[in-house]
Amino acid sequence: MLDLSIIIVSYNTAEFLKKCLVSIAENVKGISFEVIVVDNASTDNTPLVISGFKFPVSGFKIILNKKNVGFSKANNQGIKVSQKSRYVLFLNSDTLIQGRTIEEMIRFMDTHKDVGASTCKLLLPNGKIDDASHRGFPTPWNAFSHFSGLEKLFPKSNLFAGYTLGWMNPDKVHEIDALAGAFMLVRREAGEDVLWWDEDYFFYGEDIDFCYKLKRKGWKIYYVPSVSILHFKGVSGGIKSVSKQITTATKETKIRSSKSRFNAMRIFYKKHYEDKYPKIINKIIYRAIALKEKLS
Repeated sequence: MLDLSIIIVSYNTAEFLKKCLVSIAENVKGISFEVIVVDNASTDNTPLVISGFKFPVSGFKIILNKKNVGFSKANNQGIKVSQKSRYVLFLNSDTLIQGRTIEEMIRFMDTHKDVGASTCKLLLPNGKIDDASHRGFPTPWNAFSHFSGLEKLFPKSNLFAGYTLGWMNPDKVHEIDALAGAFMLVRREAGEDVLWWDEDYFFYGEDIDFCYKLKRKGWKIYYVPSVSILHFKGVSGGIKSVSKQITTATKETKIRSSKSRFNAMRIFYKKHYEDKYPKIINKIIYRAIALKEKLS
């Protein structure tokens, strides 16, 4: 049985994808693994890049979609053709693996059998931690505190910083609610337990949904900052300020990404919170999402 299946969904990030694959080839040693790239109908030279890439392992598979089916469905496609590995790593194409990160993360999972998914420290090009890799769930209160600015005023508060978990030490191993799909190491047993990715999400929100389902099934999710990777963040979607100078996204892609982001908020709330709150709260939430979308 393989130790690991690495699944990378790509969309118009040819040069970043190539560097990502090189970083895997150069740094992942001491474990058995395969790499599966699922390309969502890129219009740049991504298919040529991955088809011509000489990977130093026999398990290198490529799926070339004829249309963009979204992040969740593409990841599920990767799962279907993967071998029965012990773990699955969902990795963004705009990341770079560093040192022994993957081996150390697998060692952590091997010694923590109740952990369904984990992530390392995701460092942005500006040296800051990607806050999406260290999150609480977007409850109505956490979302209000985050979008109203209360979280920025009280970044270490248990009451107001519930979405970023700002009171927790980012340099120590600890349990979190949700991590980012950019680097998401999943125990295969846990992934099968929650039936993998929810394809109602096209882009954004699916990683939080995945984590929510894991928690509901009793699995733990951990943040392990002793190792790290570099995450350029948002190169494909084009709506993240940290990568606005290097994004490969067209205006059309940026608009679709923005719409997908807010649709994801609606989908997540409807699936997991709508039946837990009074109708008046639900109405306020949906109107707030619509307002935020309009302002964006």
